[in-house]
Amino acid sequence: MEENKSVLPERLLEEKKPAKVKKQPKEPKEPKPAKEQKAPVAKKEKASNDVPIPTDSNSMFKEGFLKAVYAERPSKHVITRFPPEPNGYLHIGHSKAIAINFGFARYYGGDCYLRYDDTNPEKEEEKYFIAILEMIQWLGFKPYKITYSSDNFQKLYDLAEDLIKRDGAYVCHCSDTEVKKQRGEGKGLERYSCSHRDRPTEESLAEFRAMRDGKYKPREAVLRMKQDMQDGNPQMWDLTAYRILEAEHHRLGDKWRIYPTYDYTHCLCDSFEDITHSLCTTEFQLSRVSYEWLCDAVKVYKPMQREYGRLNVTGTVLSKRKIAKLVEEKIVRGWDDPRLYTLVALRRRGVPPGAILAFVNELGVSTANTNIQLSRFEQVVRRYLEQTVPRLMLVLDPIPVIIENLADDYVEEIELPFSPKDPAMGNHVVPFTKTVYIDRSDFREVDSKDYFRLAPGKAVGLLKVPFPIKATKFDKDESTGLVTTVYATYEKPEEGTAFKKPKTYIQWVASSPKHNSPIKAEVRIFSSLFKSENPDAAEGGFMADLNSHSEEIYPNAMIETGLNEVRARAPWPEKEGEKAVKDEKTDAPSSEAHTAETAATNSASTTRPETVRFQGLRVAYFAMDTDSADDKIVLNRIVSLKEDSGKA
Repeated sequence: MEENKSVLPERLLEEKKPAKVKKQPKEPKEPKPAKEQKAPVAKKEKASNDVPIPTDSNSMFKEGFLKAVYAERPSKHVITRFPPEPNGYLHIGHSKAIAINFGFARYYGGDCYLRYDDTNPEKEEEKYFIAILEMIQWLGFKPYKITYSSDNFQKLYDLAEDLIKRDGAYVCHCSDTEVKKQRGEGKGLERYSCSHRDRPTEESLAEFRAMRDGKYKPREAVLRMKQDMQDGNPQMWDLTAYRILEAEHHRLGDKWRIYPTYDYTHCLCDSFEDITHSLCTTEFQLSRVSYEWLCDAVKVYKPMQREYGRLNVTGTVLSKRKIAKLVEEKIVRGWDDPRLYTLVALRRRGVPPGAILAFVNELGVSTANTNIQLSRFEQVVRRYLEQTVPRLMLVLDPIPVIIENLADDYVEEIELPFSPKDPAMGNHVVPFTKTVYIDRSDFREVDSKDYFRLAPGKAVGLLKVPFPIKATKFDKDESTGLVTTVYATYEKPEEGTAFKKPKTYIQWVASSPKHNSPIKAEVRIFSSLFKSENPDAAEGGFMADLNSHSEEIYPNAMIETGLNEVRARAPWPEKEGEKAVKDEKTDAPSSEAHTAETAATNSASTTRPETVRFQGLRVAYFAMDTDSADDKIVLNRIVSLKEDSGKA
């Protein structure tokens, strides 16, 4: 076949000469002392959620694999694409593909298409179209255009007829078993050609049209590409280009009975959209040969395909089939259950999109597949949250402490910073009163030398309260064995007398009807859904590896009143797709505006509950759950604190 080098799109012809690397956008340098960059220090009311993240989000494009990919084909105008199949929810592995394709184009000042590969109407649903676009926008990317493989069905069909006329394809009536034998049964046995391979082109053309017009039922006929059965690459063993599917297409109804395969569609749609760099995972490395073969065979512009290693996380399952089983058997609440690693689940759990991008960027990009433990992912999330969210006091399992030497109407307003490390987040005030709530784990009935929290006769500090409290006695419910009330004294020294600083300070929430304190909540503490690093390898399969303690619920938790301001100022942080996007609109095909775009844009324009994130001091990082209502707050644990175990 003649090499097709002369059919570059007109706007890309000038790129055949080596182009200078266009470093756009440039990595920010140390800020110069420009006037507009010096924010007035005194304006406390302008506390900001848009805190800086000391991470170079472009580092994966500046070095290594992706830098080499660009150098291989420098382009004045880079065009990439993200081409998901709309038959399921995206998972954490897809975040790498999104970051690479959209990020590569953005770094070089180009464009990235979102192209739905909607060539299998039997598995495609509207909810997946919506969810895919939502996740792209949530991660902070905006498609240059939203397109569909089905936009090109007529063009693809015309090229298929052209391929037949060029003696590059034929209609085959072999069964799946026969085709497998022709390909050596996957065991390296002798390969041989289909008996229909040498039928006249006119006959294949007539049979292909008969497939289109309803003569055959599914599996009775397919169009196969006439490649090279003796090639060592399985992707050259006469792949299927078209098959019959008796299913209504979500956009085109029953217009078509034959549908192009991924192997036929993908490279041609890349060509139609002038893609410069077709970036995909290494599972498609062998497909590069057939990708280029088909572009040459029908004499169209040939994009450059290059492959990177996919991202896998251990300790969970990402398979659509397996997650569907968990959902169907009500092991999880749905595809967005915070214990799963779909992107909708990570969003609901409260993981910020910037943390996911930081994770992908930190791992880097190469041709090697990456298998990462969940703890590594959570480590990045924790580090990201440490710098970007405010801190509040939260008590999971509260017991009241009555401070007997304070007056019944005693109220002292305590000023607390939202972050001791970032004054820009501002301060807030909480009440300190005669009755405060502490966590049950912070009180012991019997003291010991190695215990430094509250116990009878022992003093402990309350965070930011000037003086400690000392427990004197407690009440207990004999039927349950649980402490119901602790009594204490406020250890305020006489004037001019120094007090002994306590060894430990604990979080607390005061009872103050005047301040509507405390705020009550249900808190869900999530742990790994599975017990092992490889659930699929467990005896009995992944369903036998379920962790029965993957969720613990605290129905009576209490939070300090600073939560009201945190909610009002959400999102935390105001970055990526959680910025205000109400005025933005993604270009859609002019012929029709797909409802997925409208639904996803409406979702992105709303401040969602999970953007209300904070660190519960001494407890964990939390976010509001979508189950929250006007009369009920539900919190999810995003990740634990570094110091969450072994506290004194």
